[in-house]
Amino acid sequence: MSQLEWWRGAVIYQVYPRSFMDANGDGVGDIQGVIAKLPYIKSLGVDAIWLSPFFKSPMKDFGYDISDYRDVDPMFGTKADFDELMSAAKGMDIKIVIDQVLSHTSNEHPWFEESRQDRTNPKADWYVWADAKPDGTPPNNWLSIFGGCGWQWEPRRQQYYLHNFLTEQPDLNFHNADVREAVLANVEYWLKKGVDGFRLDAINFCFHDKLLRDNPAKAPEDRKGRGFSEDNPYAFQYHYFNNTQPENLAFMEEIRALINKYPGTTTLGEISTEDSLKSMAEYTADNKRLHMAYSFELLTEDFSPAYIRQTVEDLEANLDQGWPCWAIGNHDVQRVATRWGKNATGNQLPKMLNAMLGSLRGSLCTYQGEELGLVEADIAFEELQDPFGIAFWPNFKGRDGCRTPMPWTEDQAHAGFSKADKTWLPVSNKHNGFSVASQEHDADSVLNGYRQFYSWRKQYPALVAGDIEFVDLNENVLAFFRRYNGQTIFVAFNFSGQPQAVTLDQSMQGELLSGHGLAQASVSDGNLTLDAHGAAFVQI
Repeated sequence: MSQLEWWRGAVIYQVYPRSFMDANGDGVGDIQGVIAKLPYIKSLGVDAIWLSPFFKSPMKDFGYDISDYRDVDPMFGTKADFDELMSAAKGMDIKIVIDQVLSHTSNEHPWFEESRQDRTNPKADWYVWADAKPDGTPPNNWLSIFGGCGWQWEPRRQQYYLHNFLTEQPDLNFHNADVREAVLANVEYWLKKGVDGFRLDAINFCFHDKLLRDNPAKAPEDRKGRGFSEDNPYAFQYHYFNNTQPENLAFMEEIRALINKYPGTTTLGEISTEDSLKSMAEYTADNKRLHMAYSFELLTEDFSPAYIRQTVEDLEANLDQGWPCWAIGNHDVQRVATRWGKNATGNQLPKMLNAMLGSLRGSLCTYQGEELGLVEADIAFEELQDPFGIAFWPNFKGRDGCRTPMPWTEDQAHAGFSKADKTWLPVSNKHNGFSVASQEHDADSVLNGYRQFYSWRKQYPALVAGDIEFVDLNENVLAFFRRYNGQTIFVAFNFSGQPQAVTLDQSMQGELLSGHGLAQASVSDGNLTLDAHGAAFVQI
């Protein structure tokens, strides 16, 4: 185990700074707030923090629209604050992985402000510009994820520019070598600052089809999945040409060549394509592209042992030398305790989900609040901040419900998140009773279950770094072997709210392990009984 790179099997805790902790009392979380809560993060037993964007930005998409890649937005603090965070985290042996949004910039970035002026300036070709059709309409049928046309007219150039996301997020032209060089220079700036890695946002969106070919239509029955509402027209197309182009794989190799100059650093790519599992394998192939990738395959409504098994097995079949990373929640999707938990009550299901994630082969990203079992918050329309939700209200309420502030206490205003009169999003009433303080001294809480499991997991190399082989037990039980360096552990999770009894063959029998913090199983005469949402770990 000591020979493994730190990121293999790592628990990566996503901090969404706006909503984590507000240290300066302005109603918005900040870097000093993260520093103040580092002892808490350390107590979780995680290996790294993934820090969502803190760069200078107009905040049209809450930091995913960057106007200066090398500066900290005053909302979050200063460069000195970031340096302090890096130093403090290093002192606690916590790695820092930062978001990089490479495919697009803010429309207030100096590159775009220059590019949009005319067709002859030095950065004229740094973004994706195209002429109108003879009738003045956009050059093709590409759409924006946030709804409507993916092209915006620029009167100064008499051309359209591409935006796969908001109109305020113009896409860079990665076919231009100067763009790639400048983007990599920004990445290297943070490597020189000492970061341990990068989470690469929407990394398959860097290149577009040079011929600007139309995307083909998608049949209604194929529109569901990958986090897109079925009434979002974006789901009406196969996105074969506005992203995930072959040239992007060579750019992944350019990124890796840079990263390799800084030993101990890593890359994690966010992949959302028409075949994300295939793309995850391609983007991590041959140990010369990304170190890890994750997709939206476990961020959907689908929740069953069969679905999770099929998803993992499909990836494993294509993965070659790549290393997976799994997530069941993040800042873009409904909270997993609601999405998969539906109307389940009690602590056992969220504890089981956290442990299940940490038992799959690969590394994992766990989103702030999952260690508390937070459910999706309700946000009134007048309080919405997310432009995605505002555009698609009321059918789709956007992403604010998973972004509300962390509840730290029960006895302070805004659950101890901020001393401001008003916070950027309200603390949810649904989170009463979920606070860190209320769970600290409850031995059966989701929080203490999370701590216990991830501390316990470190004792078993097979759970951290082993291979995986699934087996059939029954439709309510996800079961598999993990094997590493002579250690074999058989794992079974009960997805049902009812106890399950299954028969173990000889290969699954051994020492029933305890201490993991989940509802305890029992074995008698080769028969395994799992409590509701319980788990069994058997060392063979």
